[in-house]
Amino acid sequence: MNILIKSAAVAAVTLLLSGTAYAEEINFGIISTESQQNLKPKWEPFLADMEKATGYEIKPFFASDYSGVIEGMRFDKVQLAWFGNKSAMEAVDRAGGEIFAQTVSVEGNPGYWSLIIAPKDSKLASIDDLLKCDKSLNFGLGDVNSTSGYLVPTTFIFAANKVDPKECFKTVTNSNHETNAMAVANGQLDAAANNTENMALIEKNQPKAFANIKVIWKSPLIPSDPLVWRKDLPQDVKDKISNFILTYGTDKSSGDAAREKQILAELQWAPFKDSNDEQLLPIRVMELTKTIAKLEADKNISDADRKVQIEKLEAEKTAYEQKLKSKQS
Repeated sequence: MNILIKSAAVAAVTLLLSGTAYAEEINFGIISTESQQNLKPKWEPFLADMEKATGYEIKPFFASDYSGVIEGMRFDKVQLAWFGNKSAMEAVDRAGGEIFAQTVSVEGNPGYWSLIIAPKDSKLASIDDLLKCDKSLNFGLGDVNSTSGYLVPTTFIFAANKVDPKECFKTVTNSNHETNAMAVANGQLDAAANNTENMALIEKNQPKAFANIKVIWKSPLIPSDPLVWRKDLPQDVKDKISNFILTYGTDKSSGDAAREKQILAELQWAPFKDSNDEQLLPIRVMELTKTIAKLEADKNISDADRKVQIEKLEAEKTAYEQKLKSKQS
């Protein structure tokens, strides 16, 4: 009996200590839109301010691709993260994530745009030129979990035109935005996916490269990036984090708001606004549109199976579209 009581007491103390340690240390995931070398100095002042304001130890978590941050959240190696919408959808659906805030561009735009870029002296001038599909072009897509680098172009360009990029181009590569932009500027890629936020950074940090790039396609507006935390974070931890995030750089900040705005500007942002998982509705519609188009073009599936799968996906898509319409009205 004494042994059982002692074991229970040890287990209780262990649980208490592990919970305390969990609450005192927050790993902040940062998706790899650029190299870690470029991202780290931009994020360090912001994370240092978060650490000071919340009292938690805030550690940056970098990975070589978006899935590394998603998996980090899934296995509780990441408790809080900056994602794009596509990677946030993955985190919400399979990594216990929940959106609580949204970035705002430093220009005040309600979102950003996916781009297809090409070398300045390229003969490519439009999507029609890009989709000649004679396997003569080297094309760069973004990370497979990138909204602007992968989901948007595959939905609005390739799926919409019933084109498989691998059947269209000589080569198709997947890289982060910065790598794609520099490869286009240097003539290593004939065209690549990018976005307006990254091109603003290229213009600022690599003006010679920027001068060698032109835009041949611009997408519909994409919602600004979300911040995501694990749903199972203790409520008091969520309260401290959200209070810091949503007042940072505003007149409600407990710090130097002017300085905080400068730190956010280095990240290409203005102060954050609150958000939730409904931010993903247009992204879910895009993902389903892409999947349906892929099924329609799949020759390895029977007509009957294709019909059943497409009808199910169309129903899901309609439900999301109705929610989105209701939200916007």
